Amino acid sequence: MRKPIIAGNWKMNNTIAEAEKLVKELKPLVKDAECDVVLCVPYTAIAAVAKLTKKSNIAVGAENVAWADKGAFTGEISAAMLKEVGATYAIIGHSERRQMFGETDETVNKRTIQALKYGLKPIVCVGETLEEREGGKTEEVVKRQTEGAFANVTATEMAQVVIAYEPVWAIGTGKTATDEQANETIAYIRSVLASLYGEETAQGVRIQYGGSMNPGNCKSLMAQPDIDGGLIGGASLKAADFNKVVHYNA
Repeated sequence: MRKPIIAGNWKMNNTIAEAEKLVKELKPLVKDAECDVVLCVPYTAIAAVAKLTKKSNIAVGAENVAWADKGAFTGEISAAMLKEVGATYAIIGHSERRQMFGETDETVNKRTIQALKYGLKPIVCVGETLEEREGGKTEEVVKRQTEGAFANVTATEMAQVVIAYEPVWAIGTGKTATDEQANETIAYIRSVLASLYGEETAQGVRIQYGGSMNPGNCKSLMAQPDIDGGLIGGASLKAADFNKVVHYNA
């Protein structure tokens, strides 16, 4: 049985003071959660959020990680630096990073390997654009992205990996894949993993849905057999909304 994982992606929101206020509201609400709870927060807030969540069931993640140990990479933050301030997860290859900041399958792979090297758990994002979906290329795209992301990643290391399927056309748009569409694509991603690593490893990897999951649709999405959680954007910025997603079975 795969334990569900609900991860908030705050994106470029919340100062340290705002982050502390949100976490203090959230902690008592989710303390009895039956799923893993992760907050992926801006670099500036990681240390503060890690301190506040230290003896709680909330894990802290970054929204990106550099592909190198150190060096002349202005603006990048290394895995060692993230570990030092309390991060245990890192989002890699989010569609916004791919679209706006030039991430490629190759850089996603390098970042994933680096995260695993330092014991960070990667949340690796894959997903197609609206044009690709309407052109019937969804499977082709997620296959390429999945194979690219995990080149030279071992089956043992895959036990630490979370995948987020996030159709680009459903990120921040209010549009959501139907429950069946989301499950069908996630099942296909799992079949790609099976071809790479074998069925046992594929069945052990948790795959989230990451396209506008919210309090209104989380229960039906999470009822799908292959959906193991959510990567939550807007709904993670309000304690009450995120709590409803965390307690999707309530």
